[in-house]
Amino acid sequence: MTTLRLLRAADYRRMAWKNGGGITTEIARDANGGEAFDWRISIAEIAQDGDFSIFSDVDRELMLLDGGGVELLIGSDEPVSLMRRYQKHAFPGEAPVSCRLLDGPTRDFNLMVRRGRYDAELLARPIVGAQLLFPAAATTWLVHVVHGHVSVKEQTDLPRAEGGETLVIEFTQSGGSPLVLNGAGELVMVRLARKGRVDVGTSG
Repeated sequence: MTTLRLLRAADYRRMAWKNGGGITTEIARDANGGEAFDWRISIAEIAQDGDFSIFSDVDRELMLLDGGGVELLIGSDEPVSLMRRYQKHAFPGEAPVSCRLLDGPTRDFNLMVRRGRYDAELLARPIVGAQLLFPAAATTWLVHVVHGHVSVKEQTDLPRAEGGETLVIEFTQSGGSPLVLNGAGELVMVRLARKGRVDVGTSG
């Protein structure tokens, strides 16, 4: 079985950073009640240098969407610069992290996953024509349209996703025909596969 949802900008939550140092637009999360989550995706607008919030037992990945780039200072590691669009870097959420803007404000895609709960992958892809997603048990795809549009083939009751909107695609079983995305533009895609899942589907 496959479940599909379209999230529009009005569905997102705009909120202050956990440490009060900035503003984030939360696109989606797997809620466990209250402010807890197993996974979360958001877009941060960084307007000034400063510290990131601490998230214990969470693995994070940051991807530059727009702007002149950021330099990340993560604990005692060497500084990491994200200067190219869609360049990304992963780091532990409990590490002390500060950022320095390289050339004005930036917008950055943020993936956070509770450690040990999911295997996660963050991708940036152009879409020209068809993009195939193959069903895999206990796997969720989050498809954020940065620019352009995308629709799901043979899903006429689901409106196409426009720039700034997000498709949530949840597979419960493996096997069967791939889900076909059609469109034009640029996508940021997140694959979340629950660890320790039981595959009740069939192959082929």
